[in-house]
Amino acid sequence: MPHPETPPTSTVAGAPARPKRLLTQNRELRAIGVWNWTLPAWAGRLPDGRAYNTSPSAGICRTVCYARHGTYTWPQVRAKHQANLAFVLDDLPGWEHAMTAELGARRFRGAWVRIHDSGDFFSDAYTLAWLRIIRARPEVAFYAYTKEISRFRTLIEPDPPDNFLWVYSYGGTQDTSLDPAVDRVADVFPDEDAISEAGWHSQEASDLLAVLGPRLVGIPANRIPHYLKRLAGRTFRSWQAEVDAERAARRGHLRLLPGGQGTAPVGSPSVADRPDEAAA
Repeated sequence: MPHPETPPTSTVAGAPARPKRLLTQNRELRAIGVWNWTLPAWAGRLPDGRAYNTSPSAGICRTVCYARHGTYTWPQVRAKHQANLAFVLDDLPGWEHAMTAELGARRFRGAWVRIHDSGDFFSDAYTLAWLRIIRARPEVAFYAYTKEISRFRTLIEPDPPDNFLWVYSYGGTQDTSLDPAVDRVADVFPDEDAISEAGWHSQEASDLLAVLGPRLVGIPANRIPHYLKRLAGRTFRSWQAEVDAERAARRGHLRLLPGGQGTAPVGSPSVADRPDEAAA
């Protein structure tokens, strides 16, 4: 995806720099009339040393994330995204007010806003703030990809705003809770041919097809050579399933020792079978 534009930030004495504008457009989204809100990708540290994780349910996707590559890593771009996150973390009510006010501008009437071309709904409080913003601006349409499935099941699905659409994306730690027969889901494939062969539907022509097109959404992988090498012809869904199975197998070969003493391989003698250690 082309790099995001970077509006200037404002600095108030004694306060972190805050963006003058919250919503931007990169070249790809501008072509289809979509605005976007961006956070830093996955995990890192703010300039003041605070650690963050904006995608707590990211799985294998974090190892081949386009937003951790190329122009997203440029200092000016990274600073803008970190300023966005700092605003949310330091003053959530103020950020909510600023976002709601900005969306009241005439240019957003009838427009689409993609929530996160990087990052995700990382907390309940942040997600609920977005819900209030969305309900306050019914003249704007919003959409998002998310791996925060359990959070959406609890906070969004019971009473979704009419002007908010979303798609659950594979490659996260909650993949097994998705049902492609019921849920709108997106998976990353090695290329367009792989999407067609699987009977899924590409969103390459327009990102809005992720929420407006058929329910099984195929995304062709970014053509970043070392990312494609790691993908190794798999989809995010199949790669994540492999990783989950390997972890389950490792857990299956360990058993808990009594008294909180850690773990031991399955089949190894227990503490009770080793009187010398039991007495130690």
